Amino acid sequence: MIPAPFDYVQAESAAHAIALLAEHGDDAKLLAGGHSLLPMMKLRLAAPEVLIDIARVPELAGITRDGDELVIGAATRHADLAGSALVRAQAPLLAHAASLVGDPQIRHRGTIGGSLAHADPAADLPMALVALGGSVQLSGPDGARAVAADDFFTGFFETALEPGELLTAVRVPCRPDAVWGYQKFVRRANDWAIVGVATIGGRIALANMGPVPLRARAAEDALAAGASPAEAARLAAEGTSPGEDIHADRGYREHLARVLTRRALDGEHS
Repeated sequence: MIPAPFDYVQAESAAHAIALLAEHGDDAKLLAGGHSLLPMMKLRLAAPEVLIDIARVPELAGITRDGDELVIGAATRHADLAGSALVRAQAPLLAHAASLVGDPQIRHRGTIGGSLAHADPAADLPMALVALGGSVQLSGPDGARAVAADDFFTGFFETALEPGELLTAVRVPCRPDAVWGYQKFVRRANDWAIVGVATIGGRIALANMGPVPLRARAAEDALAAGASPAEAARLAAEGTSPGEDIHADRGYREHLARVLTRRALDGEHS
């Protein structure tokens, strides 16, 4: 299908993008990789009057180290994240998650900020950021603020982004020696997760077990109290609210959460 007509403007800087958002208000959408927004526009599920292109803003891309954290520009592409020696050394779980996003075409155009702002609860990078205990940097007319990943995702395709705000960067703790695990159950290799699990250092995050990426708190508490991985994994679905669709009902997703958590904990990398 063909999207509804729209105007296009290319932002020159993050400040320019914020000014354009203020100028056009609800009629505008940000465009980076476009792999979430453009399909919605083609289906007429979104019909912005103005697209603000931030893909070429230099300050919004790149990966650097700031003390004990990695700082990743929101427009950094999945392929760059997966291939970064710095990310593979300091946050290998994140590099691995980025390498599993979609197919090569998507990974070479899609961006980490776009994935997080889209907030699909079945996506790889939101789950990975929650597992890692990362945060996002948001900038708007009233200044900048940081929001922990645990608090950023607020509902199904909803985030803590306020009107007029721009996600500018992602911050991830450097954990080069932490053991981690990653499991995703899919029909095909490049599909969204029917259920996903990411584990690192006692934290367990779940994909597609509710309207947002969730922490498996009961399983985490069991591990902290000395339970074995098998014992903790039995609690992985507690407190979750998985939906039902043609791929799986609630009971099957709960079963997958327990099985995949066990596999992620048993097969952790370092």
